[in-house]
Order: sequence, then structure tokens, then C-alpha cells
Amino acid sequence: MKEFFKKKIFLKKNIVIGQKKIFVVAEISGNHCGSLEVLKKTILSAHACGADAVKIQSYEADTMTLNVKNNHFLINDESIWKGKYLYELYKSAMTPFKWHKEIFNFTKKNKIFCFSSPFDLSSLKILENLNCPVYKVASPEIEDLNLIDHISRTMKPVIISTGIADDHAIKEALKICKKNNNKKIILLNCISSYPAKDQELNLSYINKLKKYVNIVGYSDHSTKDQASLTSVALGAKVIEKHFILNKKLNSPDKSFSTDPKSFTKLVKEIRLVENMLGSEKINKKKIIKNKIKTVTRSFFYSRNVFIGEVVSDKNIKSVRPGTGLPLCHYKKIIGKIIKKNRNFGDPVALSDFK
Repeated sequence: MKEFFKKKIFLKKNIVIGQKKIFVVAEISGNHCGSLEVLKKTILSAHACGADAVKIQSYEADTMTLNVKNNHFLINDESIWKGKYLYELYKSAMTPFKWHKEIFNFTKKNKIFCFSSPFDLSSLKILENLNCPVYKVASPEIEDLNLIDHISRTMKPVIISTGIADDHAIKEALKICKKNNNKKIILLNCISSYPAKDQELNLSYINKLKKYVNIVGYSDHSTKDQASLTSVALGAKVIEKHFILNKKLNSPDKSFSTDPKSFTKLVKEIRLVENMLGSEKINKKKIIKNKIKTVTRSFFYSRNVFIGEVVSDKNIKSVRPGTGLPLCHYKKIIGKIIKKNRNFGDPVALSDFK
């Protein structure tokens, strides 16, 4: 199945996912705290901090759950939202549909790449009308195969988080994308824990995701940089991190969101890791010319030699630097007759012999 999906996805002329440059996404989620102006400032700040894209979440409380207060709708797991009802959580975190047109117009005006996560067909319809360029399938929605079916039919790039998914769920989602001939699929390693603890991260799962598609990434819910940086080293081409304008904001996501100072630092570190990783295609000639010659060995004359002498271990020696005759010529030159005088410390050359 992996061979079906793209190795590079072109979003714009200058934005390509799957190359050396990591695609860094600032996830805004509910960090606008119900204010469109805060959201705009957050978008501008994320862009200034080095994000390649900003992402919002497209849902409203009524499209996510029911306004019911019984134990079925009460969050009782060990999370930062324990004790809240689902409706009140989504009500506080939602990005209202009525904001969406203004958000996309604002990002277009400021030349900021923006996309979103639709959580149902109604939000997908709104995003399609706004020509959203990429769709993200949130971790729990990987089980909504009908939604994935409609999203993949748009033929736009689809980023799928695998936070709650087992192998079967991933294969079923990809099967639908393949059926719809959408080859622009990216899988993100993700732990649906907020914030995610070190022992939960299981970053090596990125290697498993590489068996399904060619482009993989990491959606980071941890509170440190190491998880994202390690993921890049493991081959992640997309890094998604929650972004907040100010930690003083009373956002439901602030405990695992990164502020501008920390986000800027993370982006710089990601770019550094990019350079450190380099490429599998090494320009060996350039490296040898510029660096390796001083630390490799080659043949030099170990004493003055004269015309008619025979080359032997007594008059040539393997020494540093590597600017003399390469060592691979040893058997070719031993026993040869020297046809011109050479001095101690001269590099041996094939043209020296008959």
C-alpha cells in the first residue's frame, strides 16, 4: 500500500511536504479563548515565530456532542478536563463557524498558510466553500470512515493523526483514501493524552507508520521539545504543536501549548536538526576536496629518489595528508622503475614511473 501514496506533496510553489525542510504547524485549537481578535493575533504571532502553517479546528459544541449533563457526558478520566461535561468543554474551545470566512480571508491577506480539521460533514462543507487547502483528521475521527471518505474525495492533501488508532483502523482509513485515488496522505504519530507524559510517547511508532505511507509526522502533546526533535531525527516531515499567544490566557489547552518564545526556539532547533541530518546523497568528491584530504593517508617519498631506482617500501611511505597517490595504487607501483628524480616529501604520482 505504501507505494500508492506520494513521496512529496506540493501545497504551493514554495511549500512542499516530504523534502528536507520540515513542515511545522502551529495548532491554535481553543487557544483563542473565544476572541476573534486574540485568534488573529495568535495567527500572526505563530507565523512570525517560524510556523509554516497555522491550523484551526472546525466544530461547534452542537456538532460535537449533546448538551446533556449525565455521567455519559462527564469527563471522568485522568485528564486536565476531568469533571467537565463535554458540551461545556467544546463550547469553551470551539472556533465558531461564523468566524471561518474572516479567518481564511485574514490569513490569505497576510500570506499565511492556513488549514483546518473538520469534525463532521457540516464543517467539511463550510471549509470546502472556503477552499481550505489541506484537511487534518483528528485522532478520534480516524474511526469516522464516512467523514474520511468525503474528505479524501476532495483530492486535497489529508493529514491523519493516529492517536487512538490500532493497525486495523489505520488500514481501513488508508483503504478508503486509496479507493478514492487520493495519494496525498500523511500519517502523524500522536498520543491522545493531554499533556502526554514521557513514558507514553512511544516515538518509535513513527517507524511503523513509515510502512503504510511515505510521509509521516508527529503531533506533539508533550511539554518538551525533545519529542518533536527526536521525531524529526526518526524521519518525521510534519511537526504539529499547539500554540498559545500568552500562557496567561485561560485556555483549555494551555497546559500543553507552546508560547511564542518556546515555539521560536523549537523551530530553530528543528531547522538545526534538518541540517544535521543532511542527505543520503553525499557529495563525496566535495567532502574529500575540502576536508578529508588532511586526515587520510596517501603515498609520499620517504627519501630523495633518483632516475632508475626501483619503488619499494624503503623509498615511499603511507602518511597523512591524502594529497599524494591514493593507497589503492600500492600493488601497481611496487617494483616500478622511477623515471625522474624526486625529493623527500614529494607526493608520489603515477607519472613518476616507467
